[in-house]
Amino acid sequence: MKVEILVPKDLSEITLGKYMRYAKLETEESKDTQFLMQKCVEIFCGLDLKDIATVKYRSLLKVVNHINGLFNSKYEFVERFEMNGVHYGFIPVLDDISMGEYVDLDNYFSDWDSMHKAMAVLYRPITHSKKERYDIEAYEGTKNSDQFKDMPMDVVMGTFVFFYHLSKELLTTTLNCLEKDLEMTSISLVHSEGSGAGIKAYMHSLRGMLQDLNISLN
Repeated sequence: MKVEILVPKDLSEITLGKYMRYAKLETEESKDTQFLMQKCVEIFCGLDLKDIATVKYRSLLKVVNHINGLFNSKYEFVERFEMNGVHYGFIPVLDDISMGEYVDLDNYFSDWDSMHKAMAVLYRPITHSKKERYDIEAYEGTKNSDQFKDMPMDVVMGTFVFFYHLSKELLTTTLNCLEKDLEMTSISLVHSEGSGAGIKAYMHSLRGMLQDLNISLN
């Protein structure tokens, strides 16, 4: 029997919910195993395991390499998107984020098991839109966050790009402030060799972090 495999062409065809299922299975022990390869095709291509067993190995390997390539491609930040007939927008002014939003985002953004809740904090239905400007619904928690499991992965990965650039800007600002502080206190540091060495070492460490970020982005 010939088995048809519906392979996603890009990340917009892969939902967050599917990736969350896959992320639970992807461990150091399961990495590069036939089990993980089969689950990859099952989850992202919607193929039953019993049918996967009849597919040629080289065909499965080609599909898995293609899917891995999708996640290794460049991502763009997506400010607005449509899901299930509803238009969603990213928090318009992140500086105005509320304490509740900040706490929930801090708790949920670090774990794939709760990533749908993090997305429910960052994106909410658009209530009003005019040209490039828009308003979103007020934040009322993540009680309806399960619907974000239908969110396309290109939008999810785009948020990582956004926060990557944000963290790099913050790190650069920190470096500049430290350099100014170091210049202003240079006279007193001359009399404290240990203190001066400590600050310079810290500056060097931060610069290394910034260089690493640049390398990882490229």
